[in-house]
Amino acid sequence: MDNTKLATKPHYQILDGLRGVAAIIVVFFHLTEPLATGHLDNVVNHGYLAVDFFFLLSGYVIGYAYDDRWGKLTTGGFLRRRLERLQPLVILGMTLGAIGFYFTDSTIWPLIHTVPFWKLMVVLLIGYTLLPLPLSMDIRGWQEMHPLNSVGWSLFFEYVANILYALGLRKLSNKALTVFVILCGALLVHLAVTSPNGDVAGGWTLNFEHMRIGITRTLFPFFGGLLLQRVAKPKQIKNAFLWCSLLLAVVLFMPRIGGAEHLWANGLFESICIIIIFPLIVYMGASGVVHGKNENKICQFLGDLSYPLYMTHYVLVYFYVAWVSNHSGITLAGAWPYALLTFAGAIVLAYVSLKWFDEPVRAWLRKKLR
Repeated sequence: MDNTKLATKPHYQILDGLRGVAAIIVVFFHLTEPLATGHLDNVVNHGYLAVDFFFLLSGYVIGYAYDDRWGKLTTGGFLRRRLERLQPLVILGMTLGAIGFYFTDSTIWPLIHTVPFWKLMVVLLIGYTLLPLPLSMDIRGWQEMHPLNSVGWSLFFEYVANILYALGLRKLSNKALTVFVILCGALLVHLAVTSPNGDVAGGWTLNFEHMRIGITRTLFPFFGGLLLQRVAKPKQIKNAFLWCSLLLAVVLFMPRIGGAEHLWANGLFESICIIIIFPLIVYMGASGVVHGKNENKICQFLGDLSYPLYMTHYVLVYFYVAWVSNHSGITLAGAWPYALLTFAGAIVLAYVSLKWFDEPVRAWLRKKLR
């Protein structure tokens, strides 16, 4: 047991708020995605880049929180703290996904009712660990490593980045880390501009292609965020939350660049977003000054809600996707009431999950594990 006590550092309130803004846009992305005819015409076309933003934000915050504490902190202690923070909602998200699984039998997942209960339980137990499921254990039909809660793949790579940081990459000098980040950035650009779809989307299937995409999407933003925290000292920027939120929304709502004829152009755009624009947003957010109690409350609420919203919303999206698939040809004009209801339900579910599960469980784990 790790009994090391570390004083809590002040939060970057605006970065917390931006995490919430990104999580909300992710929900919008997942609600518009089943209404699109393909990867070119989704209304929230670049919403999946929020994951890359989360990785960069995570690297920045991890560096801020832990870089100067390793004299008092062990690797085991660090990993326990990450488990305390991340794992309770992993458990809840997988459990809710299992509870709703059989009720999402639909034209898009016509074989759900044939899945035996024992197999569902095996998938659930493996899901609790976040270990990737092989394709032979895919019980939904989307070739996902976590078919009970689709977003689990990004948490798997978040853990990979945290483990790499704890086991050695944290020891890199700033010069060595710069070289590493540049190499990871080059791999990211190559992935984006040569992708068959002209984007970085992927990482959720246990095969070589998706594992390559997932680790490439993780390494640059996470360790780029770590480097940014080490070398760029925040200054005071007014109205940072407003400008950062608008810039983040512009990126994530940006229509497809280059169309079907110039796929590389979209890949280049996404590379610029991840390598330049996202670090700029995080730097501005870290430099920002919160104006008044209202903005402080908004940032705190969005920050508190962000992770529960991300980890539980897809449980409801499964029902929404099933409904859309059962109404072939439906457009946003016809689906928006159900989409709005799903969004409202996701907000309520996230808040209830935060107050009734996440916060109490984390408090209990802190007592047991430290």
